[in-house]
Amino acid sequence: MALIIDDSCINCDMCEPECPNEAITMGDEIYEIDPALCTECVGHYDKPTCVSVCPIDCIDPDPQHIESHDELLVKYATITGR
Repeated sequence: MALIIDDSCINCDMCEPECPNEAITMGDEIYEIDPALCTECVGHYDKPTCVSVCPIDCIDPDPQHIESHDELLVKYATITGR
């Protein structure tokens, strides 16, 4: 499933440069994750790098975008052309 950044985000700028799919951008008030681009780093890393670097743990699974590991692999292949 895609990830989501909750309202406790402090805009520390740690997550955005770590996203290999460029799914994280600055929204109106906090950083946001585009669910169409988020693969939870499947295909790139063993675990989501944004979650690893977030100092306040404000990144969680997005219940509105549930995907299996296989679906995330297909999305990764589509995004990267691999």
